[in-house]
Amino acid sequence: MAKPQKKKTAKTKSSAWSEVGTLEDWKNWFTGEKIRFFIGLIVLVVAVFFFLSLISNLYTGAQDQAGIEHKALDAAANYGGKLGAYVSYYFMNECFGIFALFIPVFLLQLSMKIMAVYRVRLWKWFLNFSIVMIWGSVFASALRPSLPKSFLNFFSFELGGNHGVYVNEVLNQNVGVVGTFILLIAVAICYFVYLSSETITIVGKLLNPTRSLPNLRERIAERVAIEEAQEAGDKAFETVEDDVEAQEEEELDETDVVEEELEDEEDEDNGIELSLSPSVPKATKVADDVDFVVEGSAEEAVVENETPLPASATDGVGQEGLNLEPYDPRKSLENYKFPTLDLLKKFPDDAPAIDMAEQNANKDRIIEILNNFGVGISSIKATVGPTITLYEITPAQGVRISKIRGLEDDIALSLSALGIRIIAPIPGKGTVGIEVPNKNPRIVSMESILNSKRFQETTYDLPIAIGKTITNDVFMVDLAKMPHLLVAGATGQGKSVGLNAIITSLLYKKHPTELKFVMVDPKKVEFSIYAPLEKYFITKLPEEKDAIITDVSRVVKTLKSLCALMDHRYDLLKKARVRNLKEYNEKFKARQLNPNEGHEFMPFVVIIIDEFGDLIMTAGKEVELPIARIAQLARAVGMHMVIATQRPTTNIITGTIKANFPARMAFKVSAQIDSRTILDGAGANQLIGRGDLLFLSGMTGAEPVRVQCAFVDTPEVERINRFIEEQPGWLAPYELPEVLDTDSEGGGSGELDTSVLDSMFEDAARLIVMHQQGSTSLIQRKFAIGYARAGRLMDQLEKAGVVGPTQGSKPREVLVADENTLDLLLSNLRA
Repeated sequence: MAKPQKKKTAKTKSSAWSEVGTLEDWKNWFTGEKIRFFIGLIVLVVAVFFFLSLISNLYTGAQDQAGIEHKALDAAANYGGKLGAYVSYYFMNECFGIFALFIPVFLLQLSMKIMAVYRVRLWKWFLNFSIVMIWGSVFASALRPSLPKSFLNFFSFELGGNHGVYVNEVLNQNVGVVGTFILLIAVAICYFVYLSSETITIVGKLLNPTRSLPNLRERIAERVAIEEAQEAGDKAFETVEDDVEAQEEEELDETDVVEEELEDEEDEDNGIELSLSPSVPKATKVADDVDFVVEGSAEEAVVENETPLPASATDGVGQEGLNLEPYDPRKSLENYKFPTLDLLKKFPDDAPAIDMAEQNANKDRIIEILNNFGVGISSIKATVGPTITLYEITPAQGVRISKIRGLEDDIALSLSALGIRIIAPIPGKGTVGIEVPNKNPRIVSMESILNSKRFQETTYDLPIAIGKTITNDVFMVDLAKMPHLLVAGATGQGKSVGLNAIITSLLYKKHPTELKFVMVDPKKVEFSIYAPLEKYFITKLPEEKDAIITDVSRVVKTLKSLCALMDHRYDLLKKARVRNLKEYNEKFKARQLNPNEGHEFMPFVVIIIDEFGDLIMTAGKEVELPIARIAQLARAVGMHMVIATQRPTTNIITGTIKANFPARMAFKVSAQIDSRTILDGAGANQLIGRGDLLFLSGMTGAEPVRVQCAFVDTPEVERINRFIEEQPGWLAPYELPEVLDTDSEGGGSGELDTSVLDSMFEDAARLIVMHQQGSTSLIQRKFAIGYARAGRLMDQLEKAGVVGPTQGSKPREVLVADENTLDLLLSNLRA
């Protein structure tokens, strides 16, 4: 008995050693946090020693130089000892001279990167340091003859090192001294152009100084054009003030108007930014220019980037022939960086390993069970996916497909599988498919999906990378074309991971100015992880404290606000004479729409609702009706919905919801009736769980596609959100228009709460009475405020009795005839 025990022990030790000694274990050990910190610390010590030796060589190099050159250095004066003396002599004397100091600085950056202390782009540091070090070495050697000897005698080495001396001599022999300087200056200019495109402008001004001076003749022609436009009664723009001082006073007046809204958010260098629309929130820096071209007119109004002026200071400026750059909405957050793929976990082996023994055994069992029931086949082949293997069978002549479909349970019993699914026939093929779960399923990582060529090169407006199909192809859809998505599945089958995959896909492709989320989470724990995105991607009601909506009463109000936003966007589309958001934004980017007329760049809005069943049970029609309205109409204005539920029953997913949500994503459900509710057919009840899903595109005649959902874990989502949160963002989130509760609506002044009046209430009332036009866009344009605040002001004016109720697309009726009546009304409100 002892010998077998010894053999067993030896075998166990050998097995344990083989597990520890695998290449993957060594790789994980070297990439671990402790070893990275240890290596980074070593590099940091080397950098400090290197820097100390080079600095010391500036003062002690002359004492050590003779000993080094004769290889007889007994005692080094260098602070780094003999090693420091030799190292500094080589890099300063033989190589790059004084510019060798960049080497320890780069090593310092390298140590910070390895220890993960800072996010450092090493390749940029390496490229810049290399260029400066090589160029500086040559330039210093070229300057040497013109430098005073007292300065050169301070150094024991050539200022540019032997490298600079050699290259300078070669250049002098071939292109001469003057040619060498011209070449060095040209290289420097090219380098500065690489660093910043502003270099081109600066060089252009140096070559042609008169280009930056005002042209008197053009100024006179401009004034004549303005006067002619005034005489012709052109009301498209307001006249530019003649006096510069008057213009500055007007700018200060408008600054005072918005001062209370901006509070202390001032920038002493760039001035105060006035947000013209809710789509461009107040940013930490001055936003991009808002130049525009009025459709059907050759006149263009210009607002300079560096010193934003009020609308009235630029209206009516005719500048024919001036080519304006297209408006770029991303410039309002121009330093925003998209999340990187290293934030996602990379699994060591993405591709499913094909177990030929398993495949052959399954083939034999399928053929055997079919033969036992008298079903002949002519061929069979297997396609191995991440979690499922598809066996395609070509039935023999005369075999009825319904007979194969009836053998589903028998085949599952023969294969000892969790559950199989028979596709009879496979669309577009003359074969029958049998989907069998793999014994060793593989995880489909989100990193492998987002790193795929298809996702990187996609041109979708709202690309959603869901996972991989049975053929190991990346499965992607465009939410903008679906246009809404219904997600359903039992608890614990991957529904939440699927929602995370949808959100992550959009975060990796869209800029904060191009996409906004409305997240509804009755469970209060699913979407709370996305709260850091509040000032980047989240939109909410102005008075809402939390970025994620969890209260059912707030959900109803938010949905009504989204309906109001949808109506507002349709009004803008009507004014712009376009049919959808894409055409509208293209016109706005081309500066064919005037922001002073209420036009704005409109981002996509994606509404994601989790636990939709809970909302229906608590709020019922109050939730279902606005959702149905948004689903029916909001596609053209770039608003799309994703709703998820773990209760796919007919009282939750009603006929109204199904009719407006053609795209469905079904995870495993417990009963066939639930599958029919989601997919209008069986199949979801035969899935194996853990991210296994069926996707139905909603197109006519389309069949569900089986997909293994990409896995994105909570730590990965946290890293992505932290990466975005660490970047400069807007001071406030994108706000939805505020709507009044139906219980409190009214037009009498007695119903107005004067304690919450907007600071611009009286100014807005006087503006409306003076123009006798109850228009929200008028308030928005004159006071340079967003649509949400202008809408609140109009609601308060209605309650105060200044204007009447809405009349569709027509302006409201003004109920106050003159300013005297308004003064009396305002005094009553103050009392």
